[in-house]
Amino acid sequence: MPHFDGIVSVSGPILLLGGAPVDNLAISELLATLPNLFAADGGGARAALDAGYCPRAVIGDMDSLDAATREALLAGGADLIEVAEQESTDFEKCLQRLRAPLIYGAGFTGARLDHTLAAFTALVRHADQRVILVGEEDVIFLSPAEIELDVPAGTRVSLYPMGAVRGRSDGLHWPIDGIDFAPNGRIGTSNRAMGPVRLSFDTARMLVIMPRAALDAVAQALLAAPGK
Repeated sequence: MPHFDGIVSVSGPILLLGGAPVDNLAISELLATLPNLFAADGGGARAALDAGYCPRAVIGDMDSLDAATREALLAGGADLIEVAEQESTDFEKCLQRLRAPLIYGAGFTGARLDHTLAAFTALVRHADQRVILVGEEDVIFLSPAEIELDVPAGTRVSLYPMGAVRGRSDGLHWPIDGIDFAPNGRIGTSNRAMGPVRLSFDTARMLVIMPRAALDAVAQALLAAPGK
């Protein structure tokens, strides 16, 4: 398998599958509007194949890619992009090599907590990417400098800082203006929208956690947010 140091560029949003459990129906629902499917290593590849889909490419160190899965991927025309280094997770390897207006990441939360935390760290390390982690109950994304979320009143808007960060808000039940957020200090979980919400932050360190029902609104907001 050849070593690969390039970038895969896609003009539209993509679905990236990881190895944590993802319902096959959820994968099909996402792919109904996301024609480009990629997978992180063997776990993501098996999730895709089990749901009846062959990814366009699999990216990772391939340490979890068994022979049967490899054969099925090659038969389906998938590219296998091996990244041999062990300094980053497979999710981060994918973020380093994929370029798309928006990445939906499924299968990166909901299983091992250490893997979920590593995925959160990857979002901050690759703040230039617009990524939504899609879980069974929640969607999680790193807020850009400014974002406007068109959501109904009562929608949960939890804010979790991954470092020191300050921000401003319009439309939150508990405004965040003037608050110094930090993971070992003030956090902003369990806030809620009064209607459409506008957020701005002085640095890219704030995770926003919202209900799965807000996925479409979050996607539209990230695509429209300035700075990409």
